[in-house]
Amino acid sequence: MTLSALAPLAEQARAAHRGLAAFNVVHIENAEAFSAAAERTGLPIVMQISQNAATYHGGLAPIALATLEIGRRCAQDVVVHLDHADDLDLVDEALELGFTSIMYDGSKLPDAQNRARTREVAARAHARGVSVEAELGEVGGKDGVHDPSARTDPGDAAQFVADTGVDLLAVAVGSSHAMTTRDASLDLDLIRAIADRVEVPLVLHGSSGVSDQGIRDAVAAGMTKINVSTHLNRVTTGAVREILTGQEPPADTRKWFGPGRDAGRDEAARLLEVIAGRQPVHGRN
Repeated sequence: MTLSALAPLAEQARAAHRGLAAFNVVHIENAEAFSAAAERTGLPIVMQISQNAATYHGGLAPIALATLEIGRRCAQDVVVHLDHADDLDLVDEALELGFTSIMYDGSKLPDAQNRARTREVAARAHARGVSVEAELGEVGGKDGVHDPSARTDPGDAAQFVADTGVDLLAVAVGSSHAMTTRDASLDLDLIRAIADRVEVPLVLHGSSGVSDQGIRDAVAAGMTKINVSTHLNRVTTGAVREILTGQEPPADTRKWFGPGRDAGRDEAARLLEVIAGRQPVHGRN
């Protein structure tokens, strides 16, 4: 199947009051797991490669080319998305490689510069039919936009979209990156207020820290794209740990990475259904 742009899938999901799952690819096995989960559930998926993941692999192309090919072979709609990129050269490389979505992260820049650069990225990407996600500038807290105490102002969010022409907007409503517990408290009233003012689908970063019910509530309140990374990594690592702490850990890496991939696939399938508003019938019990 041909890879899909993010904006049309997100608009369809928003119109249907369901979420669109976005999972981060760090290793090729992640992409394999997420493709299999999408096929198992019959749901679209966003496969995200972060700037950090590209750095880990010594460049974007090695992990990107594998993920793009896995996405093309998937029977469901797949978006391949560059996540949290602040390097404009990396954005250009992603566009050349065939990514169908870009998240330009100018949140650490002064507000005016963030808006100008985001507008520039949106123009470049839209010329190629590629969708663009962005986030508002730093809004407070030691971790900036994604500190749990940070909050996005609805009026500022609406103006940012108007100023930049982006297709999706990530907003701060109580979640935080890299949480290892699922007890984040989201501001549902704020989500509703932002959704009422902003004309594009909203994105929830840091959803690993949000419970299943919290995700359902966030989607019902107006969130669309739901990003999950740390939680799936923990599931994969847990399965690997069980094997490697056994009596005779296998020397063949496939014998422990394979089960880790499969555990990630099962949990990804379960989360796909939760995010889409279904009662999960796939994945782990």
